[in-house]
Amino acid sequence: MVATNTDELIFERIEKALNQIRPYLQADGGNVKVLELTEDMVLKLELLGACGSCSMSVMTMRAGIEQAVKREVPEIQSVVAVNLTPINL
Repeated sequence: MVATNTDELIFERIEKALNQIRPYLQADGGNVKVLELTEDMVLKLELLGACGSCSMSVMTMRAGIEQAVKREVPEIQSVVAVNLTPINL
């Protein structure tokens, strides 16, 4: 698939949203990396550093990362972390 101008603009908006929350992730030794945006507008991310193993990662994904991305890029249907391990409560 060849990237279009529209694709590039969407990725710029995604990065803008992620850059708004990266300082908070980095303050705790973590970060986030964009892996893929599927055709059905599912954004796949990788949580890096401390974020990949933190017990609060699920909350960080839903309340922080996903909300920031959807606010900036409403076309995104969902945001998933490919390396997020569900926590049994």
